[in-house]
Parts: sequence; structure tokens; C-alpha cells
Amino acid sequence: MPHLKLSPLRPAEGASRPPRHEAGGAADEFAHAAPAPMPEGTPIALSARNVSAWYGSKKAVAGISMEIAARSVTALIGPSGCGKSTYIRCFNRMHEFAPHARVEGTVLLEGVDVYAPGVDPARVRQRVGMVFQKPNPFPTMSITENVAAGLRFMGIRNRSEINDRVEEALKLAALWDEVKSDLKKPGIALSGGQQQRLCIARTIAVEPEVVLMDEPCSALDPVATLKIEDLMRELAERYTIIIVTHNMQQAARVSDYTAFLLMAGDGAGHLVEYRSTADLFTNPHDKRTEDYITGRFG
Repeated sequence: MPHLKLSPLRPAEGASRPPRHEAGGAADEFAHAAPAPMPEGTPIALSARNVSAWYGSKKAVAGISMEIAARSVTALIGPSGCGKSTYIRCFNRMHEFAPHARVEGTVLLEGVDVYAPGVDPARVRQRVGMVFQKPNPFPTMSITENVAAGLRFMGIRNRSEINDRVEEALKLAALWDEVKSDLKKPGIALSGGQQQRLCIARTIAVEPEVVLMDEPCSALDPVATLKIEDLMRELAERYTIIIVTHNMQQAARVSDYTAFLLMAGDGAGHLVEYRSTADLFTNPHDKRTEDYITGRFG
């Protein structure tokens, strides 16, 4: 699939970023936590620096920094309520859809802060796509129309080009062979697993650099889950995948890197440790990580 010619993420000429307060210091028990450095020469797709997030006065994420390796699968694990989903929503500015939400820190994509003045949030969300926990195909649209929705939003009107991109996206999402004879069928008429793959096809049709997946298998049966997991590994050859999961086995199976988050006494999510998945699961550096991945809490 040829890469879409999207305008680069650059702030408007002469724009300056408004001053922000720096994110507050981590609770004492997390003060030592720091991500393990990426191997030298690892290409970085996205860099989050000291990112904190609030819902009104409630702090949900506290000063978390991570570098995300390009064309890999990175998993975020941790108990419910520790800020995993909120954190990844900061990567493509979806957090700001929540009432009274705000973000502090820096998220760099292509070396540009996605929160800088003049950066179009819609353009950010094209480059950092998202697949949600529950499949959400547009209910009034056919399979083709669902996949083409983002392309039409971007102003593409050529029917032949749209059809080609829809077919390629469905193939990449491992759904084409199952639906190619019935593309006018409503998207919601598909099974749950097929609907989730349809949503993945819709996300990748606009050729993002990064794909966020917020517990994409939690509503699926084991067979559909395995298909999505296999698909993640295949997609990582072209895209950078970031998943939130409560399934330790899933994180161990599909991810290259894993970050463990935990809520502190201040009620916000903090980073405990972040390193290669093989290292984190076989040689955790923090006792809390070991306790969580072995099922002692969470």
C-alpha cells in the first residue's frame, strides 16, 4: 500500500508553546523507577517525556516517560485503574475528549510535540490510530464504507483508489478472504472477532505510523483472540503497535517490550519498570513486578 501523502506534523509558523507546569514528582516508592535504555541504534517511533494526565482535579498518570521502539509491539500491563488507557490516549490527544481533561509533559512524533500550538489533533490521530476495547464499526455503514471512512475524511474521492486501499487494508487485517464476496454487508453483521479486525482495517487504511490497541481482545473468545494476536505480530512488520492488556500471557506472547504501571498512594499511575518483555518476565528488577506477573495481586 503506498504511503498516503499526509502533511507533516509541524507547528504553525511562529507559534510558541504556552507555558505549562511541570508534572509533579513521583511518589517515593517510584522515585527509582526508570525505563531500561533501548539497545543502541533502535529507531524510536514515539517518545513520551514526563507525561502526566488529569480528569479535572484527579491525577490519573504521574510523570511517566517512555520511548517506543519503531515497528515493534509494546505492551502496558498493570492492575485496573493504574492509568494505562489514559496514558496511551495522551499519545494521540484522545485524552482531551474527556471533560475537564488536561495533559502535561511532551509527546514527540517525528520529533514534533503533538501538543505544540498549530499541530492539528485530527492529523495526529491519523498518524497515531486507535483500536478500542469493544469493536465499534459504524452501524449504518457497509464493510467497505467502514474501512473507507478515514480515507473519505482525508478528502480522497477517487473510487478506484478507495477500493484498492480498502482491499489492501482488509488483507492486512486478515479479513479479506472472509468478506470479499459480501463487501456491502453491514459491518455490524460480522462476528465480534471479525468486527475487531474490521476496526483494525479501518485504522490502518490511512497508513498511521503508530497503532494503539486498548485491550483489543477483552471482548473476544479465545479463537478470535489468537487471530488478533497473530495479526499484531504481522502488523508490527509495518507499524508500531502499543497495546494495553490485563492478560499476562498475551503480553508475553505478542510483545517485544513491556511496561508495568501501578497506582501509588497519590491515586495516580506510575511506571514501575519498562524493558524487553523477555527480561521483564524472566528477570523483573522490582519485587512488585514479580508479584504482579506471578498473580500475587492485581
